[in-house]
Amino acid sequence: MTLLDQTPALIEAQPYRRVTARALLLGDRIDASGLERSDMLSSNPLAFNAGASGFVALYRFGVAVFVGLSPLEEDEVLNQVKLRVSGQHEHVDDEIAHIDISAENEDRIPAGGTIHLRDLSPARLLVVADALAKTVSLGRDEHEVNAVFDEIEPFAAQLFEKGRPPWRRRSMLKLIGQTLLVQHRLSGRVAVEEKPDVLWDRPDLERLYARLEDEYELKERAQTLKRKLDVIAETARALTDIIDADRATRLETTVVILIVAEILLTIGQMVFWRH
Repeated sequence: MTLLDQTPALIEAQPYRRVTARALLLGDRIDASGLERSDMLSSNPLAFNAGASGFVALYRFGVAVFVGLSPLEEDEVLNQVKLRVSGQHEHVDDEIAHIDISAENEDRIPAGGTIHLRDLSPARLLVVADALAKTVSLGRDEHEVNAVFDEIEPFAAQLFEKGRPPWRRRSMLKLIGQTLLVQHRLSGRVAVEEKPDVLWDRPDLERLYARLEDEYELKERAQTLKRKLDVIAETARALTDIIDADRATRLETTVVILIVAEILLTIGQMVFWRH
């Protein structure tokens, strides 16, 4: 029996109730090492009960998910978590979902986006939190990729209009670096296409996760991001190669001019001394 099986639901046999789930993108990374506690519900992600009847999950790719916490309870947890956040963002992106709980409910997401759950068991909360954490992280990556597209478009337009590449090779290399960072985060840290670990212990929640995955279009958005990243990387590399080739041509031209100048100077000196 796993820890999740031993932990009772946060809400048991209670009448209909609605709670709010909120995913906050705090920064690039959350270091949760050392925050483990005896009453934690999961170690990956680190999840535990908080407040009167709330739930917190911390993801290493910089996202904290709160369920059923009041604003004051959220602030109390955030004050502790922010000390562990690296690469903090000035603007904190968030994703909010409403969860309806009733013992008569089936786990489903009808039109309108409200999540219907039978109970708030830790396993169900981990499934919901995983989807919310991934969607808010994808939102950050989508914003960054669109910003890169806006930067790279003038370079391509200049190449089209003037037939000459821009000379800012360093800017091209920065764009390639930014693209590599997003690719690393998307494939490594966030792992959008991977299912949460809790499903290994609770395969009966596969359907709930599949519905959340469809609701937030996780796979489709990840695939679209990968295609955009490939286009950006190929465009940046092509422009860099063109700049390098153009520089090599100019260097060769300069060398030829210097050789011709040296020959002419030598001939001039010979003529001068002869006279």
